[in-house]
Parts: sequence; C-alpha cells; structure tokens
Amino acid sequence: MSKKYRLLMLTTLIISGCSMCYELIISAVSSYLLGNSTLQYSITIGLYMAALGFGSYISKFFKKNLFNIFVTIELCIGIVGGVSSLLLFLSNIYISNYAVVMYLEIILIGTLAGAEIPIMTRIIEADENDLSVTLSSIFSFDYIGGLLGAIAFPLLLLPKLGYFATSFLCGLLNIVAAMLILWRFGERVRKIGLYRLLAAGIALLMILGMIFADTISENIEGGLYRDHIIYMEQTEYQKIVVTKHRDDVRLYIDGNCQFSTADEYRYHEALVHIPMSELDNRSKILILGGGDGLAVREVLKYEEVQQIDLVDLDAEMIRVCSTNENITSVNQDSLKSEKLTVYNEDAYEYLEACNEQYDLIIVDLPDPNCESLNKLYSNVFYRMCGGCLKDDGVMVIQSTSPYYATKAFWCINKTIESEGFYVKPYHLQVPAFGDWGFNMAGKKELKTELSFDVETRYLTPENVSALFLFGKDEIAKDVEINQLTKPVLMDYYNKAVEEWN
Repeated sequence: MSKKYRLLMLTTLIISGCSMCYELIISAVSSYLLGNSTLQYSITIGLYMAALGFGSYISKFFKKNLFNIFVTIELCIGIVGGVSSLLLFLSNIYISNYAVVMYLEIILIGTLAGAEIPIMTRIIEADENDLSVTLSSIFSFDYIGGLLGAIAFPLLLLPKLGYFATSFLCGLLNIVAAMLILWRFGERVRKIGLYRLLAAGIALLMILGMIFADTISENIEGGLYRDHIIYMEQTEYQKIVVTKHRDDVRLYIDGNCQFSTADEYRYHEALVHIPMSELDNRSKILILGGGDGLAVREVLKYEEVQQIDLVDLDAEMIRVCSTNENITSVNQDSLKSEKLTVYNEDAYEYLEACNEQYDLIIVDLPDPNCESLNKLYSNVFYRMCGGCLKDDGVMVIQSTSPYYATKAFWCINKTIESEGFYVKPYHLQVPAFGDWGFNMAGKKELKTELSFDVETRYLTPENVSALFLFGKDEIAKDVEINQLTKPVLMDYYNKAVEEWN
C-alpha cells in the first residue's frame, strides 16, 4: 500500500475507536438513567450491528465523489456522536419517550460507520488494485481502533472527563479525521472550501463543548434532581451527587438516592440496632458498603465494639463522606474513628480472601440493578458471608422494598435461607424511600424479643415487634433462588422498577 493511503489507515483507527466510544456512552447513559444495564447494552450492541450492516448495504449506491461522501460521513458522525450524551440527558428530562432518541442515535451512528469501510475500500482499491491487501489493512486498523476505544472509555475517558466531555472529544476526533483527509486529498474533494469551513465550525463547537462540559453537566444534572446540587463527581466507579434543600441533604449514586438526612436515621437504626440486639458479643463488626459512614455512626454507639472493618469499593466515596461538611455533620465524623479500618476493594473479593470471624456482618450495598451488584446478593455471596461469621453471629442485609419490589425482596430472603441460615425479614417506612426491608440471618435460631440499650430516634421496645409483620400485598412466595449462574434477582428488581416508573 502506497504511503499516501497510510493516512486513511490512521483515520480508520480514529473512526473505529470513536464509534466504539459512542456506543459505550449511549449504553452507559441509558443504564444510568433507566437501570437494567444488561438490557441497555444488549439493545445498543444489537441495533448497532444491524445498523452497520445497513450502512454497508447502502454504500453501494454511492458511485461518484467518494472522497466527498467519506468526509461528509465523518462530519455527520462527529456531530451526532459529539452531542449524543447531551441529547440523551435532555430527552430524559423533556421527552416522555426517551427510547426513541436512544434508538435513533444508535441507528444513525451505526449506519454512518457501516458505510465508512466499504467506501474507503473502494477509494483505495481504485488506485492500489490489490483487494486482499486493502481489506486486511483496513479491517486490522478498524478492529484495533475498536479495542482502543473499548479500553480507553472505562479506564480513562469516563473517569477523567465524564459523559459530556468524552462525547465532545470523540466528536472532535472524528472531525480531525475529516480534516486530515481534506488536507491530504484536497485535490480530490469537490467544493473543498465549503468542507473546510464546515469542519472548522464543527470542530470549534466540539472544543467549546469540552471547555464548558462541567457547566453543561451542572445545568443538566440540575434537571434530574429536585434539589440544588452542592457537590458532583464522576469517580472511576460511579457518579456521586450531593444535593441540599434547606436542612435536607441527599446523597445520590448513579442517580439513585442513598439517603436523606431528614429520615436516614430510621433506615440506619433498623439496619444496625435490630441485629445488634440479637448479639451477646459485639466486639468485631464487618460493614460491606456503607461508605457514607452512617451505619458506622450507629455501630459506634456501642462501647464494647473494638473493631469495625468497612469494605467499600470506591475510595472517592470514603473521601467525600469523610471531608464534606454537609455529610460529616450527619455521620458525626464516624469515618475518622480509631476503631475503623477501611478497605477499598470489592466486597466479593474481600470475602474470598477473608480469614476473620465477625460477630456482625452488615451488608449495606446498593440495590441489585446490574450484574456487578447482583453477585453480591447471590447464594455464593451469602455462603462466603457465613464463612466469616461466628457461630453465634448475625448478619443483616438491606433488601430493597417489600412493597415496590416484592419478588426481589423475597428472592433475597429465600436465597439467604437456601444457605442454611435462620432468617427473619423486617421492614419499616422511610419517607425518602417508602416501605423498606431488611433480612436478618444467623446460624442459630434468632430471638423473638428484642431490646435496645443505646439512644435511638425512631426505634422503641414497643414498635420494634411491628417491623416483623407484613401485609398480604408485601409477600411473594413464587420466587427462585438468586444464583451466580442464574441471576433472577436482577430481573425481579428491574421489572419492579419498570412497573413503578
């Protein structure tokens, strides 16, 4: 292949990497806004592959001015891809049918990307006359570009730039690819002046989008949350947002409310003090999740506690909740306690390597709306919890709502029970969440009468017995056990979310 066409190979690399990033952006944003990541990624991949085929098919109808067509395709992909995440967030706020915008973006990008390689092949083949070399070179660079995009998006682009700046950057790269072609093959492009003007204008828009991405993000996020945003950060693992309205501070992870300071004490008192009242020994406590420090605050009310191990994947979550004054005033600086040791690692991996034995294991993890969280509600996970639990120990699991996600709640209950635990489900009203449930489990039969010897704002010896009662509309019996190889819980949960949305 002659040197003059090696530049086209470079543009193929750029184009493929950007196209992969666009599809990952669409999938990730849709998962963030709608949940059910398996569905979102499956739809995106399926539609994108079909659109690639359609684009490849229609490319045969372009017979003249192939360089003009190729540059036009690059400019169009740059525009659509560059504003893709912005359009998705806006459509979620202002349009009732978000899916239509999502599908249109996937189909447009896929169709344009599908036409690129056939047109480029014909351009090179017209001069080179060696189809085997042309195809092997183009597809090699195309696949390598896709790999680079797939690696760069989760490891570098999203954590460092966020959704908006990433999509604008990829759009800019597409325009740069078009500019390279205009520069190297300008004599073969009709009306090159117009194309150069268009490319420069679109490139400027993408650069401005990157510069003002944070401002755009703040304004868009403001439409997703009812209260004023006082802190926002995209970490390697999740989007952390803190809002405030008068005295009510709320923490959101990936758009899901984790607590409201107006009523979080109800949730955390039920999470901690009910299982604590089951124990004769309260020396060593393990908390899986709970990076906000609120469960730790309640555990620290017990003077006999000597060791608290907290496992939370995201170190930035710990940093925010141990330094942000709006949160530390609520968790009472619990994350700075000398009794506390923080492990920033996956809870599943921690249990796999754990040699400790705990009196109490508190599982305070986000709801099981994706594969990575679903495994933390599986039978194998609870088996590993049992391996780290003393014979007279107790564990408690936040188990979503028995009213809004009835099957999901009782699936968790049945899954714990399948590992030989004695299980007692309970629930209470938390205004920010509604009716919320927990499952308490032990290797021995649990007590029937509970008492508290610490200060509480909600729990009393009189009202605690009512928490173990469930109405008929909060019970589901026809549920399966959640297994690693058969993640039924995720399906139960996502169907409940769809129904209530």
